Amino acid sequence: MSLENDLEGIDVALVLVDGVRVGPADAELASEIDRRLADLPEADEGRRAEVRQILRHGKYKPTGRGKPACEYLARAAREGQFPRINGLVDALNLVSLDSALPISLIDLDSAQSTTFRLRRGRAGESYVFNATGQSIELCDLLLVSALPEDRPLANPVKDSMLSKIKDHTTSAVAVIYAGAGDPELPRAKARLSELYRRLAGFPGTGS
Repeated sequence: MSLENDLEGIDVALVLVDGVRVGPADAELASEIDRRLADLPEADEGRRAEVRQILRHGKYKPTGRGKPACEYLARAAREGQFPRINGLVDALNLVSLDSALPISLIDLDSAQSTTFRLRRGRAGESYVFNATGQSIELCDLLLVSALPEDRPLANPVKDSMLSKIKDHTTSAVAVIYAGAGDPELPRAKARLSELYRRLAGFPGTGS
């Protein structure tokens, strides 16, 4: 598992999980989420601006529907609509909420690759991100592509339908995005690795 990163000012962490059994969150994780939602801190505008900055590039502006996914999670939590999807995604969303960092989750079976690149989207690139066929334009947006084809799969706003976790997923990698030197990145990686080790019953590894 590797990820090429030639971008200045951007750090990423990978959390690999293998031997996945996709299903609802267990009682322990569900309780952790409930406790977190019952004790939400005040919104940190400075932190929000910091995280948005890693997306701001060229024509891409992280506003409106282009905000990082962690902002949607924070809003959903405050509105009592925090999503519950499956154990893998719920654990990721909990860590994203705690760290205020966007995190992608890539189904490795669908990606058919274990080598990825962190880059900015090129003019004309897009992919479908939901079951209704809506697409997101990727020009200048921070994204992860699968090598050797260099095919875009995920970004801090919306992951592609191809890369999303499915009922038959057996292995996946989470990509945590952060600004260079962000102290939340190693903490988020360690926490997500811990949750995935417990949920999957198989060692999760960070890199």
